[in-house]
Amino acid sequence: MRILHTADWHLGKNLEGCSRMDEQDAFLNDFVEIVKSNDIDLIIIAGDIYDNANPPARAERMFYNTLKKLSAKGERLTLVISGNHDNPDRLIAAGPLARDHGIIMVGTPKSVVPTGEYGSHKVVNSGEGFIEVGIKGERAVILTVPYPSEKRLNEVLYGAMDEEKEKLDSYSDRVKTLFESLSENYREDTVNIAVSHLFAMGSEEAGSERSIQLGGSFIVDGSCFPEKAQYIALGHVHKPQIVPGTDRRARYAGSPIHYNKKEINFTKKCFIIDVKAGENCHIEEIEFKVYKPIELWKCKSIEEAIEKCIENKDRNCWVYLEITTDRYIREDEIKLMKNNKKDILEIMPKILEGNNDELNINSFSEKSFEDIFREFYFKERKVEPQPEVVDLLLSIIREGEEENETN
Repeated sequence: MRILHTADWHLGKNLEGCSRMDEQDAFLNDFVEIVKSNDIDLIIIAGDIYDNANPPARAERMFYNTLKKLSAKGERLTLVISGNHDNPDRLIAAGPLARDHGIIMVGTPKSVVPTGEYGSHKVVNSGEGFIEVGIKGERAVILTVPYPSEKRLNEVLYGAMDEEKEKLDSYSDRVKTLFESLSENYREDTVNIAVSHLFAMGSEEAGSERSIQLGGSFIVDGSCFPEKAQYIALGHVHKPQIVPGTDRRARYAGSPIHYNKKEINFTKKCFIIDVKAGENCHIEEIEFKVYKPIELWKCKSIEEAIEKCIENKDRNCWVYLEITTDRYIREDEIKLMKNNKKDILEIMPKILEGNNDELNINSFSEKSFEDIFREFYFKERKVEPQPEVVDLLLSIIREGEEENETN
C-alpha cells in the first residue's frame, strides 16, 4: 500500500494581512501532480485544512476542487481529519457528497465513519476513533484522532467509564489510554496506521502554529502512540520532523508553505510511505517548491534600502526590511520604498545607540495631543506614524468629545 502524508495546509492564511491564496493554489496544483506521478493509493491530510473556523469562500473552493482532482473519480482514497484551526462540523459537512469520490472526513475523536463504499474502495468496519478500509485487495486499520481538546478527550474516555473511577493524571496519559484502547482494532493481517493532530514532546515548533498547549498540559509524550502502529501521521507542527523516541514511526509532515519568517530555513515536504502488513514501512521524502519566498533584507542605511527596493522591484518575494539608521525614516522615503517594491511586509528601523531621544514629559502641556502621539509613536517604533493612523486616532478622540458634550 502506498500512502502520502501531508498536513497543515492552512488555506486562507495571511501574512501580515497579505493573502497567500495564490501561492496555496499553485501548491495544490503541484500537489495533485505529485500524487498522480507517485501512484498514491491513500492520501492522509492530518488536520488544519483551513487557517480558521470560518474560511474564505475561495479557500473552500480550492480545497474541494483539489479533493475532486485527487480522487480520480473515486479510484484513490483520501482521509481528512480536523485540526485545532478547523471547525469540525463545517469540515465534514460535505462528507456525504465526498463519499462518492472516495473521501473520508473525520471531525472529532468520537466520530463514527459510516461503513460502505467510498468511491472504488470500502470502509468495511468502523467505530469511535478507527476505520478499517479495503484498498486494492489490502486491508488497513487506521486510528483517527482529530485534534483532541481536553473536552473532546474526556467525552471519549469517561463516557464509557465509571464516574467514580479516578481520572488519569495528565493529558498525555489520557491520550495514551485512548490509543491503547483503539489499537485493539489492529490485526496482524492489516496495515496498521494512526493519524492525529496534537503536539508531541520534543518536537520543534516552526513559529507560525497556534498554540494548543496550556501550561504544558496539551503536550503528549512520544510513548503515548500505539506500539503496533507501523506509521503515525501527525499534524500541527509546521516543521517536518520525526517525533523523538518513536523509532522514526511518528512524523510531522509540516506545512507546505513558509507561513512565517522563522520558517524560511526549513525545507517543506510530504512523506510517501510504502507499507505491507507485518513489515516495517519504507519512507520517502518529497520536497515542495517555494512559490514566493519570505526574505529579510538588512540594509546599512536608508539610501541603501531605497536602492535595494529599486533593484529588486520585479522580484516575486515577500520582504521584511531592516534598516540601520541614525535618524527617523521620513514618510516620503517609506513611500518610495513601497512604490518600488510592492510586497514589503514591514520596515524595521534599527536606530544606532545614542540617537534614541526620550519624550520630554515636562513639555506635554505645551503640545497638542497629535504632537504628543507622534512623538510617542516614533519613540516606540522609530518611524513616523502614517497619516491614516493619525487621522483615525483623532477621529476617535473627536467622536468621544462629541459624545461627552451630548451627555
